[in-house]
Amino acid sequence: MCTATTLRNGDFYFGRNLDLGGQHGEKVLVVPRAFPLSFRHHKALERHEAIIGMGVMMNGYPLFYDGANESGLAVAGLNFPGNAVYSESIQEGRHNVAVFEFIPWLLTHAGSVDEAELLLSSTVLLSEPFAPGVPTATLHWMISDKERSIVVESTSTGLHVYDNKAEVLTNNPEFPFHMFSLNNYTRLSPSDQKPTFGIDMDYDVYCKGLGGLGLPGDLSSVSRFIKAAFVRANSVSGKDESSNVSQFFHILGSVDQQRGAVIYGDGEYEITVYAACINASKGFYYYHTYDNPRINKVDMHRENLEGSEISVFPLQDKLDILEVN
Repeated sequence: MCTATTLRNGDFYFGRNLDLGGQHGEKVLVVPRAFPLSFRHHKALERHEAIIGMGVMMNGYPLFYDGANESGLAVAGLNFPGNAVYSESIQEGRHNVAVFEFIPWLLTHAGSVDEAELLLSSTVLLSEPFAPGVPTATLHWMISDKERSIVVESTSTGLHVYDNKAEVLTNNPEFPFHMFSLNNYTRLSPSDQKPTFGIDMDYDVYCKGLGGLGLPGDLSSVSRFIKAAFVRANSVSGKDESSNVSQFFHILGSVDQQRGAVIYGDGEYEITVYAACINASKGFYYYHTYDNPRINKVDMHRENLEGSEISVFPLQDKLDILEVN
């Protein structure tokens, strides 16, 4: 499972936790402007905006989990099993896009959420696999820029685009359920509240944080949505880069997963494989992994963005301890 969110505080930040049973060869990828990008049912692009994100290279093609382009449009795909349904056939007169190419297609054809929304109004997501033996991922997506966020879900009732005022996405159920569930938590507050129980007695405010009583703390997708939305909505930090990046990782850290708390499979446990924060205004990709909490940074503008070769940065996953004496 996963959690994605945003932070707008001077620059625009976008990122996510990837929660799985372990790594699958993820690397930070920088796709330069002259890398030829092919699409199953669209003309190949010889030039396009550069992209930075996390993904895997397969047969020379970037399969992105999340990423951002030079215009500051960012997108992340999150697990959506049982609900994701894609078209089995091409539809004439529409943008036919295979799921595996959706992120690079979107980030090379749109520079804002408004432009993405216009494209999506005539888009069909296809179930075509990348290659034989490679299953089609069951996903939904959060798409954001410096102004707003949307969620894209392809289900049995069609392709849906939702305005995302919570600026958070997790997993099942469908997105409208998550937004409706916020109604159950309208009394939460970061401040201590005046008692409204109704009994005339002296109430002992015995600690800080009582305004948040009832905030979910479990690791279900429904609870992670509520908690991340609450923490993000009440987030406070300075506007310098270090403060924003630190705060962003603290928001994600409020819903990260620890090995042993969620059984993933036979002998496996779901963990936060990596947490990522993209400064989409500047093209910086920050991340840390489960075993290495040190924050690592890749700056897309330090690469040759006029080149034609993808820059690949393996994850720094070994525990890095600073010995201070």
